Amino acid sequence: MSICVLAGGKALTLGAALFTLSWTHSVEKIRWEEDWRATPAGLEIVEARVRGSGAGMEPPSEAQLENGWWSYRPSLPPQAELALAASGATDSGWRLCAAGACHELGAEPGEPVIVRYCD
Repeated sequence: MSICVLAGGKALTLGAALFTLSWTHSVEKIRWEEDWRATPAGLEIVEARVRGSGAGMEPPSEAQLENGWWSYRPSLPPQAELALAASGATDSGWRLCAAGACHELGAEPGEPVIVRYCD
C-alpha cells in the first residue's frame, strides 16, 4: 500500500500505509498531529493530538490528556483524499511523515496539496 502526494505539479509516492500529518495552528501557534492509515477504502484517521486549546481548536470532551497532548479518535469516515491548503500566509506548511522520512508540504502559496491512497 502506498500514499500519493500531489504538490506543485509534482507527484510523490510513499511506500507506506501509515503516516502522520502535523502542523502549527496559524493563530494559536499550537502543534496539531493526526495519524492516518491508507486503505483501499480511503484514508482513515487513527488518532488526533493537540498540544493545547484555543480559537477553533478545542479538544472534544472524550479527549484524554497524555504527556501534555490531548488525544482522541475523530469520528470520520474514510476520506478519498485530503486537500491541504497551501496559502503561504502561515508560519509553516504541513509536515507529512511516513516510513521514517518527513516531507514539508504547502509552505509556499499555490494549489492545495492532495494526499490519497494509491495502489
